[in-house]
Amino acid sequence: MAARVKLGESNACGVALPQTTQCSHSKDKKCLLRIHLRNVELEINGYMETQQECACDKLVRDVFVLTMCSLYVEEERHVKANARDYNENFSYADNHIKTSKYNVLTFLPINLFEQFQRVANAYFLLLLILQLIPGISSLSWFTTIVPLVLVLVITAVKDATDDFFRYKSDQQVNNRQSQVLISGSLQNEKWMKIRVGDIIKLENNQFVAADILLLSSSEPYGLCYIETAELDGQTGLFIRRSRLRATKNKLDKFTGTLHLRDSKHPLDNENLLLRGCVLRNTEWCFGMVIFAGLQTKLMQNCGRTTFKRTSIDKLMNTLVLWSWTGRHFQVFLPWDDFQSSAVFSGFLTFWSYIINLNTVMPISLYVSVEVLRLGHSYFINWDQRMYHSQTNTAAEARTTTLNEELGQVEYVFSDKTGTLTQNIMVFKKCSINGQTYGDVYDEFKQKVEITEKTDCVDFSFNPLYDRGFKFYDGRLVEAIKLEDPAEQDFFRLLALCHTVMPEEKSEGHLVYQAQSPDEGALVTAARNFGFVFRTRTPETITLCELGRAVTYQLLAILDFNNVRKRMSVIVRNPQGQIKLYSKGADTIIFDLLDPSNEDLMYTTSEHLNGFAGEGLRTLALAYKDLDEDYFEVWMKKLISASTVIENREDQLAVLYEEIEQGLKLLGATAIEDKLQDGVPETIASLVLADIKIWVLTGDKLETAMNIGYSCHMLRDDMNEVFVISGHTLLEVQQQLRSAKEQILGLSRVSSAGDVEKAEMFADGSVYEETIIAEYALVINGHSLAHAMEPQLEHALLDLACLCKTVICCRVTPMQKAQVVELVKRHKRAVTLAIGDGANDVSMIKISPGQSFGV
Repeated sequence: MAARVKLGESNACGVALPQTTQCSHSKDKKCLLRIHLRNVELEINGYMETQQECACDKLVRDVFVLTMCSLYVEEERHVKANARDYNENFSYADNHIKTSKYNVLTFLPINLFEQFQRVANAYFLLLLILQLIPGISSLSWFTTIVPLVLVLVITAVKDATDDFFRYKSDQQVNNRQSQVLISGSLQNEKWMKIRVGDIIKLENNQFVAADILLLSSSEPYGLCYIETAELDGQTGLFIRRSRLRATKNKLDKFTGTLHLRDSKHPLDNENLLLRGCVLRNTEWCFGMVIFAGLQTKLMQNCGRTTFKRTSIDKLMNTLVLWSWTGRHFQVFLPWDDFQSSAVFSGFLTFWSYIINLNTVMPISLYVSVEVLRLGHSYFINWDQRMYHSQTNTAAEARTTTLNEELGQVEYVFSDKTGTLTQNIMVFKKCSINGQTYGDVYDEFKQKVEITEKTDCVDFSFNPLYDRGFKFYDGRLVEAIKLEDPAEQDFFRLLALCHTVMPEEKSEGHLVYQAQSPDEGALVTAARNFGFVFRTRTPETITLCELGRAVTYQLLAILDFNNVRKRMSVIVRNPQGQIKLYSKGADTIIFDLLDPSNEDLMYTTSEHLNGFAGEGLRTLALAYKDLDEDYFEVWMKKLISASTVIENREDQLAVLYEEIEQGLKLLGATAIEDKLQDGVPETIASLVLADIKIWVLTGDKLETAMNIGYSCHMLRDDMNEVFVISGHTLLEVQQQLRSAKEQILGLSRVSSAGDVEKAEMFADGSVYEETIIAEYALVINGHSLAHAMEPQLEHALLDLACLCKTVICCRVTPMQKAQVVELVKRHKRAVTLAIGDGANDVSMIKISPGQSFGV
């Protein structure tokens, strides 16, 4: 997902370093450092102190002091730019990361400690010690030490091999290069040598080395663009002197206030570049490191690598203990008479039998299991049925410890993006002015199933069309060619109302960088139907409308958020008319429509229900003509509200709501999020095997539910789909209780047998999973945070156990881990965590013993 990062709010805000990477110098060794903040330009003059060091370097150190909170405790963190000596006084973490468990010095003690947690290994170590005592042992110690050492060595080699691959991965990351500003010039530095306070330069397509504050970029108005494919949040920031509030491991929370002389300026989460992001569509940018290494938000969400024991290991430990206990009943003989002289002799005899009967303990079993695990991992790597020919990728067993657990899994926790879906959005259908497009009909007006053999619409009339785009309903193209106003306004809205950035790699070859695949799919659809988004600046958007270049003045962007569930733009067209274009969730847009749209709204609502039934992601589109005088008054209010510190978001929300009233409905879009091959069939097979599937995703609620329908985890014939979306602890508690009571109440009506079960569950304790009927639970991230509180976690798990499907959306990486840990702690089940991004690492690592990931 691409994201737009801004410096400040609406104006440039950053250190305006020239594109030559060094500040400008005059012949008399004077240097000039310009600082742009809103509409104020400050100039700081200095002199070069030496030939090696520019005075700007010292000025940066002296001027830029960042005051912020640590990730660990609520205390202020003081950072000076390019002042390592000063910053080292606070013992901040360096940028070196380590996910491996061992090093050369700690491998032997830690690995032996882990291995001797196995009862059999500890038992044979005890035998070895006893055999070294001549008065007890009649056997050579050699007969015990050889198999024990063999077992320890084989296991140690296997563990060392697994950890070596983790070490190589760490080294690959730590040795990446970044350009660091040192003594007034840029020098290549390894990531692991970067320190807090360093100013680094990033170039296009580079990974962000640490959590950094954005100082300047090559783009106009200090914009830069990042891709956060492995993170669930993105931000960027200019600093001078600020006071920030710690947000620990929340990827999308970062707030503060910029203090400049006697004025204050608000900062938000759009001012931080997180480690793991990739700079896109931006030639270069400068930033200052504020969190490095293990203190970055990415690493804070990863958890630690732990020693994991499988269920077979636990079973073998139990068998060894029972064998040892049972053997003593075989050799027990009561004493007829107690004689003090025989006590010592009996003591020696007891331990002698311990040694003589040591063959009862199967040390070879552990060797056999380790060898089988190693061999099984190779079979996984060689399995042709697990080979993906399209990407030439074979299955890879990255650990040999947990193979057999695959057959014991009871719960599967899956990420969505890139795991269930390909994260490829395709424009499939739409509804425009009460008419649906996207289906194909024969001459008898009967719907025809679309297959690979169905002819696609010819878009050759448009020289800028995307040759990979497929659409099958030719009626829509004909309406566009006839210049139907409704159809033209529909695609004009899609081409204007977004935050996409275009990149023209060659003449006519456009590539769109979008914050979300949805926006990219909609802008691509508009492009193919003749409304091509070409370029944008902070003040204008240029389209190519049916071959004609048209430039719109961009007056305001009313951003999307989870509360508004819509996005709007206000533009002035070449004729001087001011238009507001809006797109968003249908329930929200419909509430904002002018009453005259009631009939069209009813028709479009029926179309939307049909689209949703097919598992498509839907949006409603609307517009409004604005009066010039009214807009000027409203714009003054907007500028005033955007500069206040207290309740700024609330004031902006009120103004957005005011201007978005009385919209005129244009229609709706339907987008398909392509599933990975075989996902619905795989889920059906897992459900038949009585394996419970929970989806944990950072996507919004509507997206998660649409994918649930596409995967057939959610179905229209389910008794109820419960959505938990409370914003307070009390609201969440009431929603959980209401859902549970509704399930149990319906169960009492359904059958007498279920009544007994309902009464058993009435005490609110965590019970064995019994699905009474077809229910589904969908819970939002902010609600999950309250539901995971100790007083509510049992209620959450009780309700989840009554539901056939559980989907958690808008969750952070740490929340994913908490959900897995909750199920493991109370259900004591073998769990499988599946994910392909950095935000899935924490749930894979969370608990020792039974949780593993793919």
